[in-house]
Amino acid sequence: MRRSEDFFSRRARQQGFPARSVFKLQEMQDRFRLIRPGARILDLGAAPGSWSRFCLEKLAGRGRVVAVDLNEPSFRLPEGGTAAEFRFLKGDLFSAEIERQVAELGPYELVLSDAAPHTSGSSLVDSQASLELARRAFELAGACLRPGGNLVLKVFQGGEEGALLERIRGAFARARAFKPGASRSESREVYFLGFAKKP
Repeated sequence: MRRSEDFFSRRARQQGFPARSVFKLQEMQDRFRLIRPGARILDLGAAPGSWSRFCLEKLAGRGRVVAVDLNEPSFRLPEGGTAAEFRFLKGDLFSAEIERQVAELGPYELVLSDAAPHTSGSSLVDSQASLELARRAFELAGACLRPGGNLVLKVFQGGEEGALLERIRGAFARARAFKPGASRSESREVYFLGFAKKP
């Protein structure tokens, strides 16, 4: 069922972003200063592209965004273009070929994952599928994130995600869960953030 357009959806469209999810990343950027000019950023589950476009704006003309998804992003670059590099890799996050291509374009200072499964209507099935995507994002971050780099990944709450947060705590100097104000009130999504990856 198609959700009705809300305040964040209208605002995103007015600002040229294809999805309301941009305001979740904006809130995390405002609070945690994740994106720094000149950084290399990996955006997993990137389509329709709001997070990638936001990152390109924040890179201040330097750096690179590598986006991965099964679907092409639909955003337009900001007016005047951007000097920061944008690369799109079409494929499955679990693919060995995608992992190879991602590694070749790294290492990264920031790994983002807003990846979500196709929902089935079963909260148990959906939370398990989301957890698998989040675990994969954590694996890719472990392989291609620079020491000192940061991680943001989304997961649906289902009762088993706590073990993943503990793994993130083991791999990063700090870690926490965060629910942005732009998340829908009925959504079970939560973001896990890892700060300063350990060597």
